[in-house]
Amino acid sequence: MNRQNQNPSQEPPKSGGARAEVPTSSLSPLRQAIRALEKAEAKLSAIERARTEPIAIVGLGCRFPGGGDRPEGFWRVLHDGVDAIRQVPPDRWPIDAQPAQPGTRWAGLLDAVDGFDASFFDISPREAMSMDPQQRLLLEVSWEALEDAGVPAEQLTGSGAGVFIGVSGHDYERLALADTGPMDIYSLTGSGVCFAAGRLSYFLGLEGPSVALDTACSSSLVAVHLACQTLRSGESDLCLAGGVSLILSPLTMRLLSRTQALSPDGRCKTFDAGANGFVRGEGCGVVVLKRLSSAQRDGDRIWAVIRGSAVNQDGRSSGLTAPNVASQRDLLRAALENARVSPAQVGYVEAHGTGTLLGDPIEFEALKEVLGQPRPDGSSCALGSAKTNLGHLEAASGVAGLIKVVLSLHHGMIPRHLHFERPSPMISLGGTPFVIPTESIAWPSAGTPRIAGVSSFGLSGTNAHVIVEEAPRPAAPSAAAAAQTRPVLVALSARSEEALRALA
Repeated sequence: MNRQNQNPSQEPPKSGGARAEVPTSSLSPLRQAIRALEKAEAKLSAIERARTEPIAIVGLGCRFPGGGDRPEGFWRVLHDGVDAIRQVPPDRWPIDAQPAQPGTRWAGLLDAVDGFDASFFDISPREAMSMDPQQRLLLEVSWEALEDAGVPAEQLTGSGAGVFIGVSGHDYERLALADTGPMDIYSLTGSGVCFAAGRLSYFLGLEGPSVALDTACSSSLVAVHLACQTLRSGESDLCLAGGVSLILSPLTMRLLSRTQALSPDGRCKTFDAGANGFVRGEGCGVVVLKRLSSAQRDGDRIWAVIRGSAVNQDGRSSGLTAPNVASQRDLLRAALENARVSPAQVGYVEAHGTGTLLGDPIEFEALKEVLGQPRPDGSSCALGSAKTNLGHLEAASGVAGLIKVVLSLHHGMIPRHLHFERPSPMISLGGTPFVIPTESIAWPSAGTPRIAGVSSFGLSGTNAHVIVEEAPRPAAPSAAAAAQTRPVLVALSARSEEALRALA
């Protein structure tokens, strides 16, 4: 009989080949039970790996005060110790409309919030006029984040990519309602908070989860947490997550001043004895997220890795807006457990750190309980807050802290913490590994991965904490790839000739 006409299943197994599967029916009951247990264990292990798989940050986009446009600009703000707080200029709102209450004349502001390339986003001038500038800024920064990630937008059309955006400001809506001019359908879609995420998904053609959420100050970090969960569940393969907040009306300033939470001298002096409240800031930050295994498979540039995260609520604290040390302590422990990281591995914490008399000591006490034990190797854990540079970006503050940590890991340096002279009398650094850097300190990559935590606490009581690790070292290029020295063609594209020349 010709071998080529034989049924391959009838051939004897070749030496060194895969072992033939023994039919379950031919095994003894005991062996059948063992095999079933092995399969169940393998399935559970796969589920656990998926549940805790690290999430890669493959793209960054930001627009922050002080020249923090794009990641490189934000790093210059941090590295140079820029204090981006200034007096509210009359082009924001008329001088006679500016509130006179303490702390209301200062803010960390972007240079301009009224410009927008509507045609780039296929939006008519009429519709653009009715759009909350927060929506406009979010579209721009999200596009820049995708560019940074090297993800062509057209590749995402029709995909299950997700969008999770923290947004809580209603200033533009209040201005629109106060305007006596005609209103149309664009007035609704232009000011509704839900449309911040929905419009972004619509423009990019994304068909995955699209969520705009408001937990006040923790909104953007909660958005990152939810995006990580969506990726780990397999519901999406890519997510955009972040937050946006703009200061457009004096009314919110007046309302906040009545809480006595604003600093009269317009400075966030986090953890300092002179802390007397926070100063408001504005901006937008977006990160592009993928599962680490997917990012490595696709050859993405990885900025850093989210190892784990947690979200909880203050519950019955001493007041609706009062922080709860027990909840913050539990949050930190839950995030460390989710990340499978020990307290001694954390080398830096980007604190919520608003600079308030009540909030700072409570946050420090929770950090001390969880991370404050002296370390056998004598290593330290630095504490800092981007709010000392930018002010409190409210719904965008958490993602601003996250991007700061990512850039610090990337550059191997912890930027100096501004406006700190001596600790608050309610804060004791003694006997802890904590240091508050008044000068930038080197943070080199050593034998073990560098790890940081980022905290963000909402005025409504919703808290978030994210554990971030430095990017894994890229695999060494193959000999064939290393030998390639030929020139490569770089293609540039844009929506207009003018834009193409500017890009070039």
